[in-house]
Amino acid sequence: MNDMTDSTDDRTKVAELVKKFRFAMFVTGHADGTLVAHPLTVQEAEFDGDLWFLVSKNSSPIRDLAADSHANVSLSSSDAWVSLSGTARLVDDREKLNELWNPVVEAWFPDGPDDPAVGVLKFTADSAEYWDTPGGRIATAFSFVKSKITGDRYDGGESGKVDL
Repeated sequence: MNDMTDSTDDRTKVAELVKKFRFAMFVTGHADGTLVAHPLTVQEAEFDGDLWFLVSKNSSPIRDLAADSHANVSLSSSDAWVSLSGTARLVDDREKLNELWNPVVEAWFPDGPDDPAVGVLKFTADSAEYWDTPGGRIATAFSFVKSKITGDRYDGGESGKVDL
């Protein structure tokens, strides 16, 4: 296979994995250089390089992004993880806010989508790393035991890096 196909396959794999996750850890850098993770709900299931979140305009991640737009989104479960690196910014997009609005968001913003504190956060991924273990924990445990018995290197599943 050529690099173009490998890259396309990796992008497809990342998009498939991202669909599995409902929650993400959104990592920003504070002015003092420390990194801080914030739990956010992924608002769209289809991943095309961008992720969307509804946030408070006055929240800590928004303050961090005003100084440095670099961010990381980490998604994980018992059998897969994805780490996305890129940039994020608050966007003024009333149409997108209304499209993403749902009853879960309303728990955080009871005044509805017209609440002036609600913001649309757009994350644009530049690169991704992923790991996936088809079959979940049982397959992982089997592969680990097999590697101990045979002395072969542990095959922990499929992984890769891709520029997006």
